[in-house]
Parts: sequence; structure tokens; C-alpha cells
Amino acid sequence: MDPAAEQRLQAYLSEIGDVLGHPLRRESFATYALGLLGEAERKSVEPIAARACPDPERVEVAHQRLLHFVSNSHWDDEAVRLHAARYAIGAMTQQAPVTSWIVDDTGFLKKGTHSVGVQRQYTGSAGKTTNCQIGVSLSVATRYHHVPIDFELYLPQSWADDPARRREARIPDQVVYKTKIDLALEMIERAVHHGIPGDIVLADAAYGNSNAFRETVRLLGFDYAVGIESPTKVLPLRRRGAVDPSPTVSAADFAQRLGRGAFRRLCWREGTCRTLSSRFALRRVQVAHEDGIPIEQHPPVWLLMEWPDDEPKPTKFALTTLPARMTNKEIVRRFKERYRTEKVYEELKGELGLDHFEGRRFRGWHHHVTVALSCYAFVVAERTRPFPPSAARPRRPRALALAA
Repeated sequence: MDPAAEQRLQAYLSEIGDVLGHPLRRESFATYALGLLGEAERKSVEPIAARACPDPERVEVAHQRLLHFVSNSHWDDEAVRLHAARYAIGAMTQQAPVTSWIVDDTGFLKKGTHSVGVQRQYTGSAGKTTNCQIGVSLSVATRYHHVPIDFELYLPQSWADDPARRREARIPDQVVYKTKIDLALEMIERAVHHGIPGDIVLADAAYGNSNAFRETVRLLGFDYAVGIESPTKVLPLRRRGAVDPSPTVSAADFAQRLGRGAFRRLCWREGTCRTLSSRFALRRVQVAHEDGIPIEQHPPVWLLMEWPDDEPKPTKFALTTLPARMTNKEIVRRFKERYRTEKVYEELKGELGLDHFEGRRFRGWHHHVTVALSCYAFVVAERTRPFPPSAARPRRPRALALAA
């Protein structure tokens, strides 16, 4: 980091310190944040304290102070995350407006059974059912940048309904069992309340399959583009909204019935080695779901179907409310923006120690994640700044190369 960047980081941490209030919290937050931004391979409390303390005889005291700050201290995660989000978004929107909010979840692989929320459960991070915690995230994106602004720990019923486990992990009494969809909607509602900009919600089928999720997103004023599973029943509409006389059909069967000729090739972005493209079709449908209302009275949406070149039939499906104001190519590009959360998780875990927390308590998990989100927000703000040509630029430390 050059001196100007160091000054910006110091000012940023000072602003967060104002949110925290207490002098010891200010100091501990800065120490922890610099540890996550630093060069160490392992970014849990003990190695951060050891690297930050110049006096070997006082390392244990520094460790205990930092451990208390992360695991026990009562400070407001929401307020700190909001400040970090506004800091990053302020820089991002100098180049382009925020458009998309992206909901996703990721796994934190664990050994043992004592870390809060851990159990054997499926996570896309490992691509299988394994022993892990699950965190649900909300990120916002412009055309050029993205930043995660909120995270919630998914607390399975095996934890939420077990008094002994709740006591051990110090889970607050007001925290009850909530599905991942519930957690996602709470984060969206919280961001709306705080005036975070954006107008489109993106999510995969784990959230898009839920009619409650889709309806709530619409009630909050958003369009959406969300994945669904292939068995989802739909009622195709003819032109001008006329209902097809045929009965409801699965999204997969409907796409197969259209035939390959109905699918058009569209590109959505440049990948590392090639332009990413596939064949897509869009059709107006009404979606069947058990709400006591006849399917003919459900609001029409668009079914986005993808037929990859190496597949014998369509394999990917989504529902969207976007086509009224976008071309088909723009719709596909926007829906595919969900890949950004893969980058978020890769960078948070690989560079900022998101999954390095070794504590077992509920508050500690959220405090650790809050500091990681705050560090990421600073990095994103630095990314928006122009850099001199690489030949004239000194080599930067690995963790802060994220800002290149």
C-alpha cells in the first residue's frame, strides 16, 4: 500500500471506531482488521494477536483481549456492516449505479460438533453433504464491482431446539429457527430499510423455488431473476396473455417440447479463456403453487430456459420479471451475474480469512464475519480507484493485491 492508501485505511478504521464507540473496541477492531488484511496464512484470533504484539511476553494478554472483543463483547454488527456497505457503495457508484442484489449461501467446513450451527448438511462449497456451518449472504453489484453487505448464520433445528447447545454457544433467546429463505428475506428487508440502492434480486433455485420468496421480493418493489428446479409446474401463455388450452407441464417438459430450434445463442460475458455463451429461450407462463388460488389468477412471469451445447436437452431454468424493460440478451447477462457471489466467497475465504474463525459462539461468528465484510468493503473501494501502469507500480502484498 502506498502512503495515500494507508491514510485512507486509517481514516476508514477511525470511522468504524466512531461507530463502535469504546476505545478498546476501536483498538481491537483495527488490530483484527489489519490481521485479516495481512500476509498470514492463518487468520484466526491467536495468530493475529501474535503478529500484532511486538512484546512476546504480552502475546497472551493481547490474545485474550482480542478473543474477548470477537467472542464476548457487545457491539452492533448491523451498524458496522451498514457503515462498511455505504463506504464501498459510495465508491462503486462513482462509476455505475447499483442494480443487482444477490442472495446465496456458502459452507464453513468444520471438524467436531461444538461450533455453533454445525451439522452434516449439504453445501455447494464442497458439492456434497458434509460437516459444516452454513452462512447466507446478501451482496450488491454494479456493472463493474460487487460487495457483500450482510451475512447470517443458518441455525438448524438441531441447534435452535436444544437448550444445552444454546447455552454452550450463548445463542440469544430471541434467536429462533429460521429457514435460509427467512434469513435471506430478513437481510433484504433490512437493506431496504437502510436505503441501500438496487432494483433486481438474483438467487439460485434454493430460493427461487419458493413462491413466498418471489412474492415478498415483488412486494418490496424489486424485479427478480431466480433459478428454479426442472419439475416446477407451469401453464404456458399464448400471445396477448391467452392461456394455452393444454394442462400444466413441468418446466423441463415444456422446454423439451419447444425443441432446439426455439433456442437462440446468447453471450453473457468474457470468461478467462473464452466467451461464455449458450442457447436460451424465453416464454410467458403462470406458475403453479399451492396457495388456494387458481393458477389462471397467478401473475404471469417469464420462464428462462437454457440448453447447453453439451447436453441432449434443456437443463437450467429460471423465472424472471425482467423482460418488460430488457432485451433477451440483457436478461441473460443479468441473471448470470449470480456468478459474482462465487468471487465474493473465493476472495473472502482465500484472502480475508472468512472461514478461519475457530470460536464456537454465536456472537463470535457474527463479529468475525462483520470484520471480514468491513475489510472487503475497503478493498472494493480501493479497486474503484485508478492505478498507474503496472510497470511503474511497486509490488504489493498478496492480500492487498485484491485491490489491483
